[in-house]
Amino acid sequence: MTLPFWKTKRLEEMNRDEWESVCDGCGKCCLHKLQDEDTDVLFYTSVACRLLDCNSCLCSDYPNRREHVPDCVKLTRKNIGDIDWMPSTCAYRLLRDGQDLPDWHPLVTGDPKSTVKAGMSVSGRVISELEAHPNLELYIVDWPS
Repeated sequence: MTLPFWKTKRLEEMNRDEWESVCDGCGKCCLHKLQDEDTDVLFYTSVACRLLDCNSCLCSDYPNRREHVPDCVKLTRKNIGDIDWMPSTCAYRLLRDGQDLPDWHPLVTGDPKSTVKAGMSVSGRVISELEAHPNLELYIVDWPS
């Protein structure tokens, strides 16, 4: 029996399709975050990027997202070790840290909607930045981390 690629390859060794499939589609990386200037503590909000479909957790224009949202962080093989704000459930973070994918991950279940079904996504829990009050402090939550 052959082991799945994420058990035999490091993130740096994955091809583009494998890399993209590691994303569990949770949408947590699309949440606006605030950082305390004095303590550097990071706070997640329940406000999502305007491109995120708040129900399906899919980006409405993934291939061109950085044209619409210039500060959208593109996670790469080179920067994966430097990004420390990813939630603890992030598949890239888990694999980077030598852990396995959770049982609800789409690569494990074969169901692209399994992250949403398992309640591990932002689906139904967030609003678009287009609908939010400008004071993001009003939307600080503790559930993504």
